[in-house]
Amino acid sequence: MEKPREVLVIGGNRYIGKRLIRRLLEAGDRVTVLNRGSSAPPPGTLHLVADRDDEDLLRRALGPRTFDVVVDQVCYTPRQAETARRVFTGRTGRYVMTSTVEVYEYEDSPAPVAESAVDPHTVPVDLELPWHDPEFRDSHYGEGKRQAEAVLAAAPDLPWTAVRVAHVLGGGDDFTGRLAHYADRIRDRAPITVPAANRPATYIHVEEIADFLAWTVDAAFTGPVNAASHTPLTTGDLCAEIAAHLPDGRVVLHEVEVGETSPLSFTRAYGMDNSRATRLGYAFGDARQWLPRAVAETLGED
Repeated sequence: MEKPREVLVIGGNRYIGKRLIRRLLEAGDRVTVLNRGSSAPPPGTLHLVADRDDEDLLRRALGPRTFDVVVDQVCYTPRQAETARRVFTGRTGRYVMTSTVEVYEYEDSPAPVAESAVDPHTVPVDLELPWHDPEFRDSHYGEGKRQAEAVLAAAPDLPWTAVRVAHVLGGGDDFTGRLAHYADRIRDRAPITVPAANRPATYIHVEEIADFLAWTVDAAFTGPVNAASHTPLTTGDLCAEIAAHLPDGRVVLHEVEVGETSPLSFTRAYGMDNSRATRLGYAFGDARQWLPRAVAETLGED
């Protein structure tokens, strides 16, 4: 009988992570979850408690353990990536970092953007920036992920991939509350503020990104890969689908040239080219096909 694969998931107690862990367990993997201990991991896993920012504590928590694959759900900065590089080089056969479409925040292209648009080998890294400051980290989310990828790209002996995840929707437990925000505005017939030039973006259902990450764990490719369903969507597309579920509501889009706008409305295109993943063998769904399900889940209909 083949030996079970050893997989470490850093973070992963909610939303995407818990779904990924369920898939790994169903595949027969032995899953270890490492977090700060604020919440228990899913049943069937081994739980390690450590602050991943404290290298000494992280090493003590891991002890002599080695892993076939590490999936890092909570690597947000180059400092965290540096720690991961030092700790996991020689300890794992593959390191998978969940990255983000936000690495393309400066790539304003009407065409879907391929991974080559942001080559982590060419991204400058500045470890002296105040990455420890939560406010700074949140306001530099895309930059933190870009530099984290760059740190991994410079590691000669750590096979790695960065999964650049599109905007995630669905599941009924989306802690960001973005679709729920639109639903509330549509129910109340309240204005939804959007940019005058409102651009489309690529999306992925929470179940599909969990499927993709589980597939990535089982693969061997390295480097960045875009993870997005086919067919970009606009704010209008999202609101139209919500309104179809709320016949007493009304979509009122209020366009502004400057100022704060609603979540999931963009002044630049966030379309990702998913052809690399397709060539590697993964078949994505179409966002227009699963959007009704995501809205139903958000509204508690499923």
